[in-house]
Amino acid sequence: MRIIEKIQSKGDFALEYEVIPGISSVQALAAKHRISLNRIGESIHITTGRKLAEGFPNNADSVVVLLDGEQSFKMIENTDIDIYWGAYVGTEDEILVSGRLSVVVHDIEAIRAKARREKGWIMDAYLLRKSGER
Repeated sequence: MRIIEKIQSKGDFALEYEVIPGISSVQALAAKHRISLNRIGESIHITTGRKLAEGFPNNADSVVVLLDGEQSFKMIENTDIDIYWGAYVGTEDEILVSGRLSVVVHDIEAIRAKARREKGWIMDAYLLRKSGER
């Protein structure tokens, strides 16, 4: 919508558009992994990879990360974190990986690199969650 508004502000024409609500990439990621986005009584924090690189938020149990070209999940040292990672979620090229972050981190790195090489781009997101009852 920001792009449409910017185009409209640059021209002297009316541009009509409609916003149709749908499923966000965050909701799709959770649904594809068959998990709820948050656990009972717990909050969820949505952030970027750049912010996650500063550290796992102290007050969060679950963190959804978008726009992470640097794969900031590699910097998380807590061994009690699960990851639910997805690329191209909702498309025929969908890739999903989940598990204890310390166990699957290198798998995700390799899968992500291969997918990016093959397609020339990657769109991925992930949920980091302190381990515990699911």
